[in-house]
Amino acid sequence: MDNPSSKQAASPQPYIGLPGSPWAEEISPAGSDVGLFAANSPAPPLSPESEDDLRDLRSAQPDEDPTTDISPDGVELPEVNPAIVSVPNLRERVVELGREKQLMQDLFGGLAFAMRSFNNLNQILELTAFVASNLTGAEGGALLLFNPNGTIQLEQLHCFDLNRREQIRAEMERTAQTLSAPTQVEGSPSLSVQVPTLEHLLDERLQQNLGPDVQLFGTPLLIRNSARGRLYVFSRQPDYHWNEHRQQLLRVIADQAAVAIENNELATALRRKVALEKEMEIGSYIQTQLLPREYPQVPGLQLAARCRVASKVGGDYYDFIVIPMEGADPEVAGSRHPEQIGDFRLGIVIGDVMGKGVPAGMLMTMTRAMVRAEALNRHSPARVLQHLNRAMFSDLENSNRLISLFYSEYDPRSRRLCFSNAAHNPTLWWQARTQQIQALDTDGALIGLESHSHYSESCVQLQPGDVVVYYTDGYTEAANTHGERLETTGLMEAIQQAARRYESPQEILESLFEQMDNFRGRQSKLALVPPQDPELLLQEDIYVRPESVDDTTLVVLKLLPDSDEN
Repeated sequence: MDNPSSKQAASPQPYIGLPGSPWAEEISPAGSDVGLFAANSPAPPLSPESEDDLRDLRSAQPDEDPTTDISPDGVELPEVNPAIVSVPNLRERVVELGREKQLMQDLFGGLAFAMRSFNNLNQILELTAFVASNLTGAEGGALLLFNPNGTIQLEQLHCFDLNRREQIRAEMERTAQTLSAPTQVEGSPSLSVQVPTLEHLLDERLQQNLGPDVQLFGTPLLIRNSARGRLYVFSRQPDYHWNEHRQQLLRVIADQAAVAIENNELATALRRKVALEKEMEIGSYIQTQLLPREYPQVPGLQLAARCRVASKVGGDYYDFIVIPMEGADPEVAGSRHPEQIGDFRLGIVIGDVMGKGVPAGMLMTMTRAMVRAEALNRHSPARVLQHLNRAMFSDLENSNRLISLFYSEYDPRSRRLCFSNAAHNPTLWWQARTQQIQALDTDGALIGLESHSHYSESCVQLQPGDVVVYYTDGYTEAANTHGERLETTGLMEAIQQAARRYESPQEILESLFEQMDNFRGRQSKLALVPPQDPELLLQEDIYVRPESVDDTTLVVLKLLPDSDEN
């Protein structure tokens, strides 16, 4: 238990020094083994003379700022004993530090709330300049951005002195305009100097233009290690000190502004992508509606077709055109119900526009319309391609695109197939009698390559049971995980197997696509048919099928045996 007498004796003792201070030993008695605040040792009583001296010393103590930074090394000590600290002033300093801490928390909280809640980037950046000047104790703050087009832009300016704000704004805008003058090199405008030289030069020019009475401090806005601007604070106070603490605060605020800018750019890019995806979906829907939704009913003939696009909008297309013979009612020309017409020919066309996406899809739509117009005028296949090339040459030349196209006409009465080819993949004809495959091809250049190209024409006599396969290069260029391509030989083998095994053209079509998918999804060499043995499946490495790099279109035509004709 503490001695009451000791407490009473210690009560008049003044609050002297701090343990470990450089002057504590001077106050302690020489040779004493007990510290100034030795634990559990009573303070010695003061004599009446000492008490009088102490009262005189207190009355002579000036009102010093307790926050004065006193360093024990190389600093001249004040004349008055610094060990005596004014307790009320210390309390005021503690309260002041508490207010500064609360202000810092409020400002950072407001900035964080703005980044969470504001959808407008300008509101966030405006608050950034305000928070930067308040947290660092400066008179104002400014945010300058480096735009992608090579210009420097004064994005935000905050200044407590309203009378000087417009002057400072004018000086900063003039400096930014001077440094962002486009160069004389051809192309888009760029900054007259490169980052980081630009940052140093910008600091110097702003300091010169604002005058010697203004202290200017800045830090970069870094986005993915690339400077996208600078955040400044400025002050005219002569006693304004730029210390490490204020530097750190400014860097933190600049980082928050950089995050806000990057988030805004990502959000803008996302909105643009969503809008593009919506447009692509609309284009895909329109393109799907333009493809035949049902097959014409042709005596002695069955049809099957499918177009698999690599993207939402593709450049492949196929079409079936019912072409009435001379004297047919023009009201039913182009109808998909030939029984309403009588004598007719069936136009079968397949094409591939160079490239993918929306541009290829737009050209495909235009090509479809022109082919149908030429075909319904009862031109021969070669003349159809020749007219098409002349009509589309200028548009294709301007768009740097080309079109390969195979056009044919089938006559149900004679079973003759006449065709002309504009550098498209030759159509493959599987003959049921010999079970051999013959390529159907003629001379002709790509649509859009030369304005006066000439196209030849040829005809073949089909027989019951024959299969004709039209295709685009997306099938033959299908690759497996080794980079091996299916090629035309692979397609011919697939046709041989499917034509012998299946009766309907739809089953043949399904088999061809299945064999292509099996080839692309396996690491072995040409494996058109997956092995039936489960153990054999486990012995081979199975990999995820590579993404298709091109559109794939197949059209299968099969002549029915005489007994199956309607």
